[in-house]
Amino acid sequence: TTARHRALDRIRRDRNLEAKKATLKFLAEPFEEPDRDFDDEIEDDRLCLIFTCCHPALALEARVALTLRALGGLTTPEIARAFLVPEPTMAQRLVRAKRKIRDAGIPYKVPAGHVLPERVDGVLKVLYLIFNEGYLSASGDVAQRSDLQLEAIHLTRVLVELMPDEPEVLGLLALMLFHHARRDARTGSDGSLVLLEDQDRSLWRRDEIDEAEGVLARALRLKRSGPNQIQAAIASLHATATAPEDTDWKQIEALYGALESLWPTPVVRLNRAVAVAMAEGPEAGLEMIATVADELDGYHLMHAARADLLRRLERWSEAARAYETALGLTANETERSFLEARLVEVKDNDA
Repeated sequence: TTARHRALDRIRRDRNLEAKKATLKFLAEPFEEPDRDFDDEIEDDRLCLIFTCCHPALALEARVALTLRALGGLTTPEIARAFLVPEPTMAQRLVRAKRKIRDAGIPYKVPAGHVLPERVDGVLKVLYLIFNEGYLSASGDVAQRSDLQLEAIHLTRVLVELMPDEPEVLGLLALMLFHHARRDARTGSDGSLVLLEDQDRSLWRRDEIDEAEGVLARALRLKRSGPNQIQAAIASLHATATAPEDTDWKQIEALYGALESLWPTPVVRLNRAVAVAMAEGPEAGLEMIATVADELDGYHLMHAARADLLRRLERWSEAARAYETALGLTANETERSFLEARLVEVKDNDA
């Protein structure tokens, strides 16, 4: 729109000197102390910094680390602990990333209009990865890391402030809020994983769900649909169901179909298969999972989903083999405990 282009022109106009100064400062600073005082920074520089940290020329792990360090204000030891790597390794990762920015001449600026949508998508991918690592840690002995979830939400709020008319930015914030609202119900008192259908919904944070609904509505009013908005709409259907049996699985299945048309990945198809299973029965879900089983053979959640559907069909020995495969592919101790309990259950039934 004309207004959007004017806003972007305003962001870029007359900032060359400030951008150069900020670039030199960013590259020269050793990151000794966290700085979370965003209010003292001009919006233009914050936006430039986001796009610099998330530049596609940098390795994905470097983008995540730089974003948490420069924008999130986390210390190097905090980031190292978050991703379970030694502190010297993380320090070197940050040093190499900053050197790459300098040596490759990565510009400290908002991308031009014709590449902006693609670059925004890249930023959102980094923020989503940070949130997702907090939502379900890939390894370690806890199911979720609230600190990483909050950091991702904080950074996404910053991006919403700077780009208030980007519907996919709003969609990602809504998606994060819907998921984060369920944090207290996702683990039991002993730290064990609790599936969505078994969660105590009275523990869900209604204030965050209400905020997420408002953010999603704001995104949808902009009438430029995208994957984050569709995923947020799916999360909304889960969040507003008063009981598991009230979940509108037909609508969720339809939304996953729409998501797959925009984002045709095997993981999306797996999620759609689970929705199909809930709407039409486990057999239908298994048939759809079979279409991506080869592509997702190294993905533990595919085997876990398949095992669950086989369990529902009382095909105990097949379910046991699928649970065993899933166990061999995950390093998260909380997930492993859940899968081991299910494995014992199906083996007992098989006996």
